[in-house]
Amino acid sequence: MKHAVVTGASSGIGAAIARRLAADGYRLSLGARRVERLARTAAGAFTHALDVTKPDSVARFVEAAIEANGPIDVLVNNAGLARGVERIAQATGEAWREMIETNLIGVLEVTRRVLPAMVERGHGHVVMVGSLAGHETYEGGSVYCATKRGLRSISEALRYETLGQGIRVTSVDPGMVETEFSIVRFRGDEARANKVYAGMRALSADDVAACVAFALAAPEHVNLDVIRVTPTDQASPGRVHRRPTGG
Repeated sequence: MKHAVVTGASSGIGAAIARRLAADGYRLSLGARRVERLARTAAGAFTHALDVTKPDSVARFVEAAIEANGPIDVLVNNAGLARGVERIAQATGEAWREMIETNLIGVLEVTRRVLPAMVERGHGHVVMVGSLAGHETYEGGSVYCATKRGLRSISEALRYETLGQGIRVTSVDPGMVETEFSIVRFRGDEARANKVYAGMRALSADDVAACVAFALAAPEHVNLDVIRVTPTDQASPGRVHRRPTGG
C-alpha cells in the first residue's frame, strides 16, 4: 500500500481525492485547517492540523504523517483558494497576500519537505491541483490567475529538476467545479456563489479526483504532465454555455 498525502482535504476537491485514493487502497495522511472535518473524509486515514501558510505547521504535519504511515509515495498539493473578484485599481492587497501565501508559498513549503526523501528513494509522484485559470486570465481574477499560472511554472521546473530521479509530476487543471470554491471567493455569500453555476453543469469534485487517480495509476514510466479538464459547457473562463433557468 502506497502512502499518499493530501493537503486541504477537509472539503471539496481535496476530500474527493482522499475518498478516491482510500477506495484505491492508499494509506492516507490528510491535512487541513479545519481538522475536525477530516475524520469524516475517509475512514482510517491519519489526520492532522495543517496550515500551509505557516512553515512550523507544515513541518509538524509532514513529520507526523511519516511517523504514522511511513515514507510518502504521493503528495497531492490541493490546498488553495480564490478570494474576491477585486480589480487591481480597487484592491486593498489583503486578498492578494492570502492567495499568494496559500497557493504558491504553501505548495513550496510542503513540497520542499516531502521531495528530498522521494529523490533519495528514487520514487515518488507530486500532483498539483491547478486551474484553468492558470492557462487563461479573466477580469477580477488577476492574482488568483497569477498564482495558478505560477503553479504551472513550479510544476514544470520541478519536472526538470527531478528528471532522471524517478519522480513524476502532474498538474490537474480543472475548469468550473461546483464545490465551496465560490462560497469562499465570495466570503460566504451562497446566493452569489450559486449564480456562478446557474444554467450549466459544472464538474464535480469526484470528476477531478478521477483525473488524479488516473494519473497515479499510470505505469511508473508514464508521466502525465498536465490534465486540463473542463465541463462540456465550458470552453474557457469567460465562455460558458448556459441554459435558461426558471420561468
